[in-house]
Amino acid sequence: MPANLPAEAKHKWYEASQAREPEEKIEKLKEFLSLVPKHKGTENLQAQVKRKIAVLRREIAEKKQKKTGKGGPKFFVEKEGDAQIVILGPTNVGRSSLLSLLTNAKVEISSYQYTTRKPTPGMFRYQDLQFQMVEAPALMEGSADGGTWGLQTLAAARNADGLILMVDLSQDPVEQFSMILRGLERTRILTREPKARIEIERKHVGAGLRIIVLGRLLDCTLRDLEQLFKGYRIHDATVKIQGEATIDDVEDAIFEGTVYRPAIVIANKADLPGAAKRFEQLKGFVREEMRILPLSCQAKSGLEKLGSEIFEMMNIVRVYTKEPNKRFPSEKPFTISRGSTVLDLAKRIHSDFYEQFSYAKVWSKRLRFSPQKVGGSFTLEDGDTVEIHTK
Repeated sequence: MPANLPAEAKHKWYEASQAREPEEKIEKLKEFLSLVPKHKGTENLQAQVKRKIAVLRREIAEKKQKKTGKGGPKFFVEKEGDAQIVILGPTNVGRSSLLSLLTNAKVEISSYQYTTRKPTPGMFRYQDLQFQMVEAPALMEGSADGGTWGLQTLAAARNADGLILMVDLSQDPVEQFSMILRGLERTRILTREPKARIEIERKHVGAGLRIIVLGRLLDCTLRDLEQLFKGYRIHDATVKIQGEATIDDVEDAIFEGTVYRPAIVIANKADLPGAAKRFEQLKGFVREEMRILPLSCQAKSGLEKLGSEIFEMMNIVRVYTKEPNKRFPSEKPFTISRGSTVLDLAKRIHSDFYEQFSYAKVWSKRLRFSPQKVGGSFTLEDGDTVEIHTK
């Protein structure tokens, strides 16, 4: 990602980021593209912006269809439950069958290719959690370049919390898996955790710029980053940097470029002749980079492990809350990232709990006695119960 765009281009990107209507955003993005220098260093950026424009055009078309009552496929699925998991894969690998077995979603299961034309959601219950499973239209070679509904399918993957990459063991699973990865990589969706993770949270005017470095800056200083954000007219935001980051990594985050989505591989049709050999080939290719789960939707075997695999993939913990003077905690837990603190939970519940936090009581099997009075920096683990007290 270039770190030396002209000031006019940075200003135009700011205008595009502030645009609320898709039509206006498209115009600003087109103007931004015209100001980006055309050389090898900006090829990825140009392709990324063109994909954004294509997705926005699809959104406009969907709105027009809705107004005229003509219908048509809707590609944005609003998140529900504890996490949204998008099921990706080529046609006829069993995505619809998997969704039907796991959820109460009404899906069309057919031997015809490309039966699914729009994302279809359903809720999958695992213990006391609910995962929203979304079957996306099939991927094919060239999806990342705009083939059929490829860009919209990959946009759904970018919006998800996690991914299932589904392949068919009756055919070459390595080629199917490689094709999926090529589409994800071309749209800058990573399935391996990057060295640097950067979150930019825009704030209200007057809040100021706050940069929190929890890792290490490799080729820049805080002053360099302040100048970078100033160039893009980002004056009010909280920037959290984890891992080892370069200034290009930070600028990439400004463009909402590369994103990380945890993923597991599901190898369907594991009951068919020759499937065991092909599964071993797939394991050898993927190695330790991703979890692989063999199963058969037809025989309904292997599905019992999927809930725990998704839970581990998402790297989350369940935390239960209890109101002061109440005997029992909530039945429904909050799901937070592993390693989160009491203050992270307080902020998740309500800003008042975060801003007026005093202390908390924690019940946990790992503590020598419960409850234990703790501060905001106390790290929570799966199954903990928390009672927050405010000032």
